[in-house]
Amino acid sequence: MFSSKPSAILPSYFSEYTEADKLDISTKVQLHGVLWKRPFGRQSAKWSKRFFLIKDSFLLYYAENERKNFESNKYFNIHPKGVIPLGGCVVEAREEPNMPFVMRISHEDFHGNILLAAETEFDQQHWIDLLQESGKVTWQNAQLGEAMIGSLEAQGLQLAKEKQEYLDKLMEETEELCLQREQKEELERLNQVLEVEKNKIEEMVQDLKCEQEQIKRELEMTVSSLMAVEEEKKHLHQLSESLQNNLESLSQEKHRTLAKLKDSEQQAQQLTSQNEQLSQSSGTFLVILQQIEEDMKKLQNEKVLAEERLQENEKRALALQEEREFYSTQSQELQVSLSELTAEKQKTESELREEIKSRAELERSLQEAEEALQRLEQGLSSNERTVEKNELMKVDVGELRKFFEECIRKAEIDANLPVIMKNSVYVQRAAARRIKSCRFRRRKSTAVWNSFACGRFRSLRIAAEA
Repeated sequence: MFSSKPSAILPSYFSEYTEADKLDISTKVQLHGVLWKRPFGRQSAKWSKRFFLIKDSFLLYYAENERKNFESNKYFNIHPKGVIPLGGCVVEAREEPNMPFVMRISHEDFHGNILLAAETEFDQQHWIDLLQESGKVTWQNAQLGEAMIGSLEAQGLQLAKEKQEYLDKLMEETEELCLQREQKEELERLNQVLEVEKNKIEEMVQDLKCEQEQIKRELEMTVSSLMAVEEEKKHLHQLSESLQNNLESLSQEKHRTLAKLKDSEQQAQQLTSQNEQLSQSSGTFLVILQQIEEDMKKLQNEKVLAEERLQENEKRALALQEEREFYSTQSQELQVSLSELTAEKQKTESELREEIKSRAELERSLQEAEEALQRLEQGLSSNERTVEKNELMKVDVGELRKFFEECIRKAEIDANLPVIMKNSVYVQRAAARRIKSCRFRRRKSTAVWNSFACGRFRSLRIAAEA
């Protein structure tokens, strides 16, 4: 079973090594060293030193000087002097004359025993241990090992398949959790946007309140102006009545003067002789008559100016009345808008509170799902698989399934969330349009008032110049 020719006993993979195949001694060779050897196959008391090494389940030996090449080149020679297969061999210690630390290697297929000797007892025990370990590798053990390896590989493939399935499920659940986190971030962003819109609406409500206060002050000023116009109208009416009375008195005086003139003419016809005496008095009457006519013209002009001023005051009163009605209507519209904005604000605040509650509930469910996922990962990563752990993993999977179903239901509800944004934008635009219309109408009323004031100033200046 052993020979000095290695080509007949070495396994086929030994013949495939070349000098370029450098091997690591610490991993590829189990043990190496110099031992004493008695010649095999014949009785002899001669012992000689040889360099031995254990490679897998074979004991190879060389000449003693091969040790230096082995230690310097870091690989072993594939042409040993002999090879001893150790599979199924019995290795035991014994003593020989002049050689105390002897090792005997025997096998039922060997013709005789193989005797080796070490220098010390420690080396002897070390070599015996390694030789016995290497002798455990037999064909039956190799076949059994192959069968066990095959079954373990099959179990490993099944476990790897199950692990891959669990990993796929975990990846899908992780993606779902990522989607939930993204939705959570989107909800936070929407909450921030709604908070900004809420602040804008509050600022708009404050501006509308300021506008309302200003309109109230302008209405008060308009009412006071109307009262002043009414008083001025009464004053002008009294003035026109006094002027009318003066005109009537002057016309009566004119009629009396004309009657006197007629009487004077009749007396002049009758008293032609007294013409020279009365010529001076008639000239005086003519001067008085001319003066009266000039006074009548002035009074007529003042009456025309008073009528024009009265018409202007009536126009201004009508304009002020229209402006007063416009401001009252605008105030009512602003009050309605303010109530609508207050209702929208309350509605938005209630929706925000509901959204905060739902977000807290979602965070709690997310935390529970993460804890269940961690427990599931720990159960999958553990090597021990028991029925209790499997039941716990099924419970965790059920909790995750419930969590995802609840998330899908909430996602369908949250799909209608942009309606809130749409309503808030609509309210903001409607309020902006109302404010623009109020400002436009106010500018228009201000322009009418300025034109009316300019007309009044011109009429007063004309009257003053007259």
